[in-house]
Amino acid sequence: MLKISEKTAAMPASAIRKLVPFSEAAEAAGTKVYHLNVGAPDIKSPDCAVNAIMDKCKSMHHLSYTNSAGLLELRKGLIEKYYNKVGIKLDLSEIIVEVAGSEAFACAMQIAADRGDEIIVVEPFYTNYNTFAFLNGITLKAVPTDIREGFKVPDISEFEKLLTPNTKAVLLCNPCNPSGKLFTKEEMLAIGAFCKKHDLFLISDEVYREFCYTDEPYFSAMNIPGCEQNVILVDSVSKRYNLCGARIGIIASHNKDVMAAAMKLAQSRLCPPVLGQYATIGALDTPDSYFAEVREEYIARRDCAIQALNAMPGVFTPCPMGAFYTVAELPIDDAEKFAKWLLTEFRIDNETVMVTPAKSFYRTPGVGANHVRIAYVLEVPKLQRAMQILAEALKVYPGRTN
Repeated sequence: MLKISEKTAAMPASAIRKLVPFSEAAEAAGTKVYHLNVGAPDIKSPDCAVNAIMDKCKSMHHLSYTNSAGLLELRKGLIEKYYNKVGIKLDLSEIIVEVAGSEAFACAMQIAADRGDEIIVVEPFYTNYNTFAFLNGITLKAVPTDIREGFKVPDISEFEKLLTPNTKAVLLCNPCNPSGKLFTKEEMLAIGAFCKKHDLFLISDEVYREFCYTDEPYFSAMNIPGCEQNVILVDSVSKRYNLCGARIGIIASHNKDVMAAAMKLAQSRLCPPVLGQYATIGALDTPDSYFAEVREEYIARRDCAIQALNAMPGVFTPCPMGAFYTVAELPIDDAEKFAKWLLTEFRIDNETVMVTPAKSFYRTPGVGANHVRIAYVLEVPKLQRAMQILAEALKVYPGRTN
């Protein structure tokens, strides 16, 4: 009898996407679904990015491979037009274009750790870290945080408790998907010192760098003094320019061995998406006004969502200072059951909402079962309606706990 591999059979399904068949069935039946489950914003992509694709398509006779590291024009542009502006100094040997942020952090994990090794994460964390850890035989060990304390990073002694001879790296997402937690400069310096002290890599996923809602300047792991050889930067253009479908990411490091390994992995997949690279070249000319307008829009959306959620009886969510997500604690028995129930049974005027169960964003047993991730990626009027529907759903959900 034909059988698939045990590894792929046991591979965890995406917490973010595994409920998609239920939303598709609802929509096929004519139900309006407000998608609060995926970080796919409705913000317009910059005209310069879209025009770059159109212009290139007019002049292209075929789509050829590019350098495995990405187009030279793109790598130079990223350094000169973007990273230099945000205070991150790189040269051409220190940056490789990847197939989105997903490939970038998957490569970083493989470079930092062997099968049987361990990587420390701060929970909650992006659930796909679980997937690539599983595929590569890496164990994630979680530093717990408390939703009631706004997911504040605990003292470094909590990191020290997780150390074993197999610990090879710390992996964090800043600002954080799913919580919207923005790591402070002090927190980053402490984590950097910990990594330096114990000869660990620091894999810093900075995909949401532009989405910060404080007056303090963003502090990148690449700027931690003395940690130049430890840091592996993971980045993407998906959220920054709303080019999720372009599938262009970046891995960067001052560590020559890291970049040599990254190049071998890049060569194994030949090259990044060509049209996505050209879109990114165009996106690098995006005016600062675009980012200012997007930031103000997300602050309005965040405030709308957080105010509405905390006004619902039994619901609590902290105010996120980055990204465009929040984790909410709901008065329910099980978030996955609730999310499925919303899509299969609950309707108001033939409308419902879709949320992401947050349990798989945690490693600590028993944590997150009644948490959901909310992506506030809809314009405010639609977001207000989605919040109204969610509030009514919580009143009648059969598994309500208080």
